[in-house]
Amino acid sequence: MQTSNRILDDLAKVAGGAASTIAGVKSEAENLIRQQLQRLLADADLVSREEFEVVKALATKARTEQEKLTARVKKLEAKLVAKKPAAKKSKPAKAKKTKKA
Repeated sequence: MQTSNRILDDLAKVAGGAASTIAGVKSEAENLIRQQLQRLLADADLVSREEFEVVKALATKARTEQEKLTARVKKLEAKLVAKKPAAKKSKPAKAKKTKKA
């Protein structure tokens, strides 16, 4: 009876050690994969999420300002057309005579 308990205890210890080893290997593999991905992303010259969000906000702001300026130009053009008097026929300028010596 003692022998079977001892065998079961040994098997439990081996299984526990194997589980611990597997967990360590898994953790190490995850770290290696993470490092490889970070290296690949750095080499690919990609931007971070934070940098992307900053540029996105700047682009949105620029677009809004551009739309406001477009509306302002249209209003100013409309005012200019409204103020412009009817085109008058202009007389051609008189040519000056030059004296010859």
